[in-house]
Amino acid sequence: MTFLSIICALVLEQLKALPIQRIALWQGRYADFLERQFNGGERQHGTTAWVLGVALPALVVLLLHGALDSVHPVLGFIAAVAVLYLTMGLRQFSHFFTDIQMALRMGEIERARRLLEEWRGQSAARLNSTEIARLAIEQGIIATHRHVFAPLLWFVVLGPAGAVLYRLGLSVMQRWATSITPDADRSLSASAFPRFAQQAFQVLDWLPARLTAVTFAIVGDFEDAVYCWRTQASQWAQAVPAEQGADMASGILLSSGAGALGVKLGLPLPDETGIDARPELGLGDDADIEHLQSAVGLVWRALVLCLLLLALLTVASWVGP
Repeated sequence: MTFLSIICALVLEQLKALPIQRIALWQGRYADFLERQFNGGERQHGTTAWVLGVALPALVVLLLHGALDSVHPVLGFIAAVAVLYLTMGLRQFSHFFTDIQMALRMGEIERARRLLEEWRGQSAARLNSTEIARLAIEQGIIATHRHVFAPLLWFVVLGPAGAVLYRLGLSVMQRWATSITPDADRSLSASAFPRFAQQAFQVLDWLPARLTAVTFAIVGDFEDAVYCWRTQASQWAQAVPAEQGADMASGILLSSGAGALGVKLGLPLPDETGIDARPELGLGDDADIEHLQSAVGLVWRALVLCLLLLALLTVASWVGP
């Protein structure tokens, strides 16, 4: 019932999306609680916190779902839909993308800046319309992968436990890398405590990021997407500060997405201290309002392709020996 569970969760999410602010608040409080309890500034403390705060809940969900499914398949199905609904969400962030697109189309630059600041959590006061569109596309690509494609893949692999494992792993990785505890030595904590969470998430995200990038290439400009992936992805992790999402997976997603769309992403941006020298990603034209709409189409085509492949696999399993 994996395919049916995904379809039901997607429909529910389209009908009633969970508020992203409330979800982020709950996740932040949970990650902060773990950090307060375990952060002694050493790697093993972060490892213990990750095992108890991420791996253990995923294991509990795995056992609980198995128990419900053994009692009755309908109970297992309901549990799977509920977990997927809580861990996956296209509409949790898509309203930011849509509102930014409308604000730019209406010429409301200040409103577009405020929306982008709220979405990214970083200042956008000095950005022009092209830079706003570029950053919105970048944020949309990363958010779509982390909120939709990656949880779906782990759901297919491990069931509800896989989606829980990925989303909790993402949450604590992001929070521990940026949080500040006033009573702790952050020179130790920032370098040691979150290290295992960062490495664990890199493992969890290795295959999903590459499959998402391949999907973007298939439904977009395949040749340019592959070329940008091969030649530009590594530059992102080397040049962009870690707090802005600099890792190999992000470089792969953004470079392949830019190539698939035929648009330039990355590029230097003005910030509070001067110029943020980011590498160029992609080929083609500078980002504009029309590319925002193209990015929406790319995401939906990629999602439809994934669902179609999963449907074919499901049918094949039914008719197979």
